[in-house]
Amino acid sequence: MAKISVIGAGNVGATTVQRLAELEPGEIVMTDIVEGLPQGKALDLMQAGAINGYDTRVTGTNDYADIADSDLVIITAGIARKPGMSREDLIKTNSKIIGEVSRNIAKYAPNSIVINVTNPLDIITYEVMKTTGFEPKKVFGMSGVLDAGRFASFIAEELKCSKKDVEAMVIGGHGDLMVPLPQYTTVSGVPLPELLSDETIAKLVERTVNGGAEIVELLKQGSAFYAPSAAIVRMAEAVIKDSKRILPASAYLEGQYGQEGIYFGVPVKLGANGIEEILELKLDENQYETLRNSSETIRKGISQLEI
Repeated sequence: MAKISVIGAGNVGATTVQRLAELEPGEIVMTDIVEGLPQGKALDLMQAGAINGYDTRVTGTNDYADIADSDLVIITAGIARKPGMSREDLIKTNSKIIGEVSRNIAKYAPNSIVINVTNPLDIITYEVMKTTGFEPKKVFGMSGVLDAGRFASFIAEELKCSKKDVEAMVIGGHGDLMVPLPQYTTVSGVPLPELLSDETIAKLVERTVNGGAEIVELLKQGSAFYAPSAAIVRMAEAVIKDSKRILPASAYLEGQYGQEGIYFGVPVKLGANGIEEILELKLDENQYETLRNSSETIRKGISQLEI
């Protein structure tokens, strides 16, 4: 039985807790700085358990001390980028928030594995690793599972087939820095380039890259949370069940893909020890060039952190 703590009780955090509770992992703690918010949502989720048939204990709190001895900590705190806000402004604001979160994780849950969801994801995940002082394999970010899920959804829609049959792979930085990989994307084992034209694939790749922005534009206020929470839980389940899933995640690179000392979205093996292996795929030159451009943006963001 695992103890999981989710930092942040907004839409992403609370929906993540709901999905986790239904898996009955053991105990879940949801914390937020807003008084009453995590407590109210936790109470609502506990009552839902009596209807949906799960016995997971969900606790809401404003006290970081309650995350003590967590096996897994998921960070969803921070703000979303708003119209007119620069990338630098977002880094500065969320870095300050996540710095405080990270210090408390190190204090109260020093043996935990940490999944970061806060944007700019690769940059903030680097800060979490440095501030907690945890081994890089125990700190990683949720990015590629969400991006691959969006890619797979668009592919299934285009082919008019079941989403269950599509296995997509997306690497690189999160957001507009991502690199979808059609040659490693399959439908019931059939490589995507054998099913769709290059032109159609390019269209789907472009929509995937802009997938989050498309939802923000439609919502007018707020951003996606159903798909992000589903992606978080897929990763969390791989950790708490030690299932050795091969999933794309933002991982600390030490020479892989020609990169060193940064977090980047790559396929990894996830288990009870966190990232147990990084898989290095063969890419074409255009994909390598896109990765290099992505890495420069991430390095620039890291240089703006105050750690």
